[in-house]
Amino acid sequence: MTKLQLSVISAGASGLCAIKNAINYNCEVIAFEQTNKVGGLWNYTDETERDEYGLEIHSSMYQNLVTNLPIEIMCYPDEPFRDQKESFVTSNEVLNYYQKYAEKYELKKYIKFNHHVIRVRPLGNVIMSEVLNSEKWEIMVKNLREDKFETFVFDAVLICSGHFSQSFIPKFKGQMTFKGKQMHSHVYRSSHIFKDERVLIIGGNNSAVDLIIEATNNSKYATIWSHHLNNKPDLTQFNGRVIEKPDVLKMTETGVRFTDGSLEECSLIVYATGYLYSYPYLSIDSGVTCNGDYVRPLWMHCLSINKPTLGFIGLPNLICPNQMFQLQVEFCLTFMTKRKKLPSKEQMLEEYELDMLERWKKGLSKRKGHFLGHKAEAQKKYYDELAKKANIEGIKSCIVKIHSHAHLNRSKHFTNYRNVKYTIIDENNFIVSPLQ
Repeated sequence: MTKLQLSVISAGASGLCAIKNAINYNCEVIAFEQTNKVGGLWNYTDETERDEYGLEIHSSMYQNLVTNLPIEIMCYPDEPFRDQKESFVTSNEVLNYYQKYAEKYELKKYIKFNHHVIRVRPLGNVIMSEVLNSEKWEIMVKNLREDKFETFVFDAVLICSGHFSQSFIPKFKGQMTFKGKQMHSHVYRSSHIFKDERVLIIGGNNSAVDLIIEATNNSKYATIWSHHLNNKPDLTQFNGRVIEKPDVLKMTETGVRFTDGSLEECSLIVYATGYLYSYPYLSIDSGVTCNGDYVRPLWMHCLSINKPTLGFIGLPNLICPNQMFQLQVEFCLTFMTKRKKLPSKEQMLEEYELDMLERWKKGLSKRKGHFLGHKAEAQKKYYDELAKKANIEGIKSCIVKIHSHAHLNRSKHFTNYRNVKYTIIDENNFIVSPLQ
């Protein structure tokens, strides 16, 4: 039987995993990577807007970043980080992990570097495929080094370009009248920018907390933090250097008025408000829709229901990253290579609609259409369901439990949650010990 011709878009964390597993599934694979390196967003650059070819910079990496997840759950299954005392490591150590992974499995020979994806579109019934149905995919790329366009045809596509490049900035009344500086966390690179600024951080997730720590350690003024977290954070650990505020009501020339009526002067506003899902290269007839909030309709948040030869890896957020990437990749490849027969389109749509309905009933916004959250039960349920449907190995319980524990610890101890070491005992158990 003819091998499945598979395209992988991007050579970051999920892309490398897709390439490696595609080889294991006996596919012929070509990956397209816009930069000249593996590792995706873990590659630091001083540039914040455009690269040397005039293309958008995808990396959000900043100087001196240390992971907010322990490496015990950031590794691919059966590919642990090197032995070390710390569970939270620098971005350079993470990047080195991906580089070593690519070298170990000789993945670079499958990657076309400096190739920017222009368009991905289905070819309909033009070309017959022995592996799947009659539909194939045409991918147009620009070879950046040679400044020329190239076209390829594949049986299936795995999109691994992530969702941390298209910044989301909420709109507020008076936003354009504010005379200070405004920026998204995506373009933050170094803490020196905080030195002489009265800083307002807007947002409540991990990046917001990291930036608050950076600002309080470097600004001579107290940092203002606007969020709507359900659980009130303990700000005593910031020694009175954080001023907590509710949501923004409107902006003035020199500051911000909040929904409680209070007004604070500031000179720099940083939006740690997340990202939009964006895949501008997908043609209108690709079988999926994405207007920034979530991709639909997808079976199990990764496989296109209308065209199941198209898969998305890594859409859910607040997850066990590389562990889930592996699981989603194997899930998609299992059905793309016909190792297992797909359910009917009607059945997949029914499961999809029930899943989304549950989300909306919980009060989740459209921007949380792929949200898993930090609760171990919700994550484990999703991971187990992926494994069961594809008859593949799932994620160990201890991995999910560590993720949940790390989140809870971080929410209680913003400034020192990294001062612990996680040790996995067996598939279900782990221990936490203070760093010596």
